[in-house]
Amino acid sequence: MLPDFKKDFKKLEKNYPTLKQDLEVFVNTQLKLSHKLNIDNSGIVQISGLSIAVPKIYKARKFTCKSLKGRGSHSGIRIIYAYFKDDDRIELIEMYFKGAKENEDRQRILKYYSDEK
Repeated sequence: MLPDFKKDFKKLEKNYPTLKQDLEVFVNTQLKLSHKLNIDNSGIVQISGLSIAVPKIYKARKFTCKSLKGRGSHSGIRIIYAYFKDDDRIELIEMYFKGAKENEDRQRILKYYSDEK
């Protein structure tokens, strides 16, 4: 979990008290299904056009937040993360509410993973 992600999380957690538990469920189920079992539920997409070879960067568009009752996996919360296939690990990069911000922070992603460091 990157420091910027921790800041994002703390901001959102004030409004969505179930977020910590929701994130644990997400990592243990949806990410496991997608990367370990290769089951595509169309809720996770690779972000294109970043000019980063490794790791692959993904956006989770389906994230269930219990604090957002009645919205299910279409809560509007997005999670951006890096997946290191060789190590079979993820790094959480960014979390945001789609109503407050339309797209991922590509500058942040490049700051951490640019091949031109």
